[in-house]
Amino acid sequence: MKKEMSSFDVRSIVSEMSALEGSHVDKIFHWGAGNVLFRINAVGGGKKELFFKDKKWLYIAPSKPNTPDAPTSFASFLRKYIDNARVGKTVQVGFDRVVVTELFKSDAEYTLVFEMFGGGNVLLVSEGKIVNCLIHRTWRDRVTRPGEDYSTPKTRFDPITSSAEEFRDAFLSSESDAVRTLATVVNLGGQYAEEVCKRSGADKTAPAKDAGQDVVDSLYAALRDIAEQAAGSNDPTVFVKDGKIEDIAPVDLEIHSDLERRKYSTMSEAIDALIREAGEEEEAAYVDPEAEKLRKRVEKQRETVDDYKAEAEDLKLRADAVYADYQAASNLLKVLGEQSSKLTWDKLREGAMKIPFVTDIDPSKSRVTGKFAGVSVTLDYTKGLDANASDIYRRGKEIFEKAKRAEDAIRDSVAELEKREKGLEKAKVLAQSRVQPTKQFWFERYKWFFTSSGKLVIAGRDARSNDNVVKKHLKEKDVYAHADVHGAPSVVLKDGAGASEQDLREACMFALTQSKAWVAAMVEGSAFWAYPDQVSKTPNAGEFIPRGAFIVRGKRNYEHHIPMELGIGEIEYQGSRKVMCGPAELFKDRPNYMKIRPGRSKSGRMAGDIAKEFNVPEEEISRILPPGDVEVAERIRPDADEQ
Repeated sequence: MKKEMSSFDVRSIVSEMSALEGSHVDKIFHWGAGNVLFRINAVGGGKKELFFKDKKWLYIAPSKPNTPDAPTSFASFLRKYIDNARVGKTVQVGFDRVVVTELFKSDAEYTLVFEMFGGGNVLLVSEGKIVNCLIHRTWRDRVTRPGEDYSTPKTRFDPITSSAEEFRDAFLSSESDAVRTLATVVNLGGQYAEEVCKRSGADKTAPAKDAGQDVVDSLYAALRDIAEQAAGSNDPTVFVKDGKIEDIAPVDLEIHSDLERRKYSTMSEAIDALIREAGEEEEAAYVDPEAEKLRKRVEKQRETVDDYKAEAEDLKLRADAVYADYQAASNLLKVLGEQSSKLTWDKLREGAMKIPFVTDIDPSKSRVTGKFAGVSVTLDYTKGLDANASDIYRRGKEIFEKAKRAEDAIRDSVAELEKREKGLEKAKVLAQSRVQPTKQFWFERYKWFFTSSGKLVIAGRDARSNDNVVKKHLKEKDVYAHADVHGAPSVVLKDGAGASEQDLREACMFALTQSKAWVAAMVEGSAFWAYPDQVSKTPNAGEFIPRGAFIVRGKRNYEHHIPMELGIGEIEYQGSRKVMCGPAELFKDRPNYMKIRPGRSKSGRMAGDIAKEFNVPEEEISRILPPGDVEVAERIRPDADEQ
């Protein structure tokens, strides 16, 4: 499996990142050894997740990665300097694995540098100096530390920008064969050197310096073709062998003609597929160090038990052997016991070793070893036979008790290991079953829905967002809506000037159902809509307008008898699946939705049930539900009978 990006991969990603130009940096996250995520407020709405993973993969993640709740010091630093910075152009430095993105603030200009070589790095640079970087390092020819001048690595031959003449001169100057020359001198790397030879039909083993003009021209043409395809990023391909990803590339590679192909719309999606599969393989191959330590402990304990049992059995065998050869053993102990007080150690040893079944004697310890019933046994000749046998049996019993205690310890260790393994298995199951969040869009910071004609409606969540909804988003061609109750959110119907009566009523429905009228469990209520020039934050003389509140002057266009009912169902927005909560009438023609109304169930618990129903994280449902308790009035599923 591919382990890092090639220069052509980087070229393709730079092409995709051009779509971020004009967007703004929303938030930065950093976690692990080298994961940095830049959340971008994209032009035209929605968010893009620019992900620098493991300091070697740079791509626009198709879905939001799991990010930490608390920012690291590096993330906090970047947020301080480039939060809300406008994204400029993104370029690849030469043909190296270095990407530079321009960032503009009102008071400064920065460049964000992604290095995907030598372990990888992210650097924030301003006026040629490093403001901060993820990895501090000193190289032979450069230093990457805050306060130092930033310099890119020494550039090598650039096969992309080189002319046909420059390519020819570099190629013909080599003393190596064609494929090695393309890989090193021309700076293509082994994979694309092979591909260029394959596409051009050139003999890769032929000496480069002997190549004719037609061969050089065909090699250069093949190179230009690959470069243009990579820059366009129009044919990202994943190459699969035996069901597993073997390689990815921004172009279709002829050198992988024997592999299965899977096409993706972007190189970022291809990289994401590779990383996900690699993560699954790593997870499957992962060995928990604590569990491994427990396994080794159990193995050692079992070996100890086996040793104890073998020793105890051996001692019993020796004691039995002494009794089996009782007469010889008894006589030996009697003779040696008597003679030991009369003879010197040397004389005693000399005499004892003349006895046929005696194999050793140690007078300093009063020990004699002999063969009894074919078994070698060491006895204390200052004691009688019964005392010696009793000592041997006792030692065997003590060791057997040790074996029993060791077996108890094994059971404890095995239980601990099983508990650990069950915990890991449960964690894996939970991780595999954890639902992925849907793509996030800018309007999700507010309450939202789309009308029957597709117009966006947003509403404040609290006093602060109420202010923002009006001050930031209520434009000349929009419409303002509000429930006819105290404690209701400000609601903006985008492009409301051209809205139908149905759109206007739906906006009023939303204004009422997201108000305290839901908390009060009213059956129905009223709401009104007005034009932007009628909405003001300026109070009358002697009046005070609290935060989140506005004054509406002039005619109010009322909608009465609005039912206290909402629908929750799936929609598709900009090619992404979302779960929306809005007027129930919007979902009547959809096969899978539910109607909700004020109820007795706590909204938090109900959010979990609804999240399971639509297979999204609970947080996404919690954010779209109205205030107060929620009760499901009706469920309409794809397999349900027609109502």
